[in-house]
Amino acid sequence: METAAQGSAPVVATTAGRVAGTWNDGIARFAGIPFAGPPVGLGRFRPPQPHEGWEGVRPAEHFGAVSPQNPSVMDLLFGSEPETWAEDCLHLNVWTPAPDGSGARPVMVWIHGGGFEMGSGSSPLYDGVGFANRGVVLVSLNYRLGSVGFLELGHVDPSYAGSGNVGLLDQIAALEWVRDNIAAFGGDPSNVTVFGESAGAMSVSLLLSMPKASGLFHRAIAQSGAATAGKSLDQARFDTEEFMTTAQLPTIDALVSAPIEMLLSAHATIGAARMADPEGVIRRAGNPLAFLPFRPTADGVDVPLDPMAAISAGSAAGVPLIVGTNAEEWNLFALMTTPAQDDADLAQRVGLVAPDPDAVLAAYRAEHPDFGPKQLESAVLTDVVFRVPAARMSDAQRPHAPVFEYLFSWGSPAWGGQIGASHAVEIPFVFDVTKDPRLAVFVGDAPPAELASAMHGAWIAFATDGQPGGGGLPEWPAITENDRATMVLDTESTLQLNPGAATLAAWDEAVTPEGELAARSA
Repeated sequence: METAAQGSAPVVATTAGRVAGTWNDGIARFAGIPFAGPPVGLGRFRPPQPHEGWEGVRPAEHFGAVSPQNPSVMDLLFGSEPETWAEDCLHLNVWTPAPDGSGARPVMVWIHGGGFEMGSGSSPLYDGVGFANRGVVLVSLNYRLGSVGFLELGHVDPSYAGSGNVGLLDQIAALEWVRDNIAAFGGDPSNVTVFGESAGAMSVSLLLSMPKASGLFHRAIAQSGAATAGKSLDQARFDTEEFMTTAQLPTIDALVSAPIEMLLSAHATIGAARMADPEGVIRRAGNPLAFLPFRPTADGVDVPLDPMAAISAGSAAGVPLIVGTNAEEWNLFALMTTPAQDDADLAQRVGLVAPDPDAVLAAYRAEHPDFGPKQLESAVLTDVVFRVPAARMSDAQRPHAPVFEYLFSWGSPAWGGQIGASHAVEIPFVFDVTKDPRLAVFVGDAPPAELASAMHGAWIAFATDGQPGGGGLPEWPAITENDRATMVLDTESTLQLNPGAATLAAWDEAVTPEGELAARSA
């Protein structure tokens, strides 16, 4: 490791060359470190390649460009400003209390969410200072999004098979970089926890199933996302044909050479069309996740054809897992869609995702007797998209390693309380950044600091020794075959056994993996 400093900057030697970071209140930050070569030109739609390296000392003071993406209202919600994007986007960031080469500290690698089409590892929502202040080396990363990360072209040209998963392969390349370099930054490469939210959690979950990711991390946390995110090859072909037609780019050569703005324009057109006809999308694909034009593909090569079955068979044996969801996930998406208007409308919509909508709705009405059609629809979609897949992934991994479940129930007062315990509200608590005034639009002016401290501490404890807890939380045991012990995270956090058991059981006969749903709806 490089021990000399260049001026006041901490300098660390990596496998590609030396980097110079910055100090801020005793924490060293290294931003915009390339972990792979630029995936540009003929590298578009191809797996990441090693970086050729550099001479001298590369400044690592500023975040790198993020993956190309269309503007999003999520930037406003998360207190972010639009970031500079470019196809040369494979950069990561490291926060460390001491880049001393000790290789002694727990490492946490964050994979951002954003529906596989937006977001970055450099959002202020993911500031790693809090983790570094608690002795953790925190890594955040960018990966290719949208069409350049998840457009499967193997049926068009076999030499491009796997292009629908290059965004996941980017994540694996970043984890390989961590394995090879993190000791120089003070992190322990044999104690790596990978964690993420939404598309990040779906990524974490799929990594649990992928042979190429085996051994690159030792614990995992999936916040609001599970392994059912992988779409079938049939769905991938449909999405690709729709995209190429919309973009008016009929060949792979045209896709490779087209300006990235043309790809983004086609992406925006498809996304708007799917949002305008949500029932048609679900009816055709049988899965609410089909709203997302670009997701990983269960291709049977990089991602197993049935990722959940792979996990159940022990693909991630020995990897302890925290998995959980938020109590009102769908509230965030309900702001952007038209809710069910009456009971008949509700029953028709639930029938798109449930083989027996009457039985499912009876269970939800019994559990939520005061809910009207809009609230019942949100509860059903919260579960079918998030809670049910999370529970099934917990059960798949439980025989192979300890699994800890949570339910985030604190309701944000933002937007007049419309958000509540919605999708992504837990992130500022995990990173302990609730005091950032930019996030008030999402979590209000006075979110409970005690909850942030408790969650932040529990995640760190898990990354340190595999057991979440501390920070004022009750004892948090792993789930068992008979008891789904769940940490309900709120202003007053409690451990509950099998919360929402009746509504969860209502889905026992329902089919949620996309391949099966597609077969049922065909």
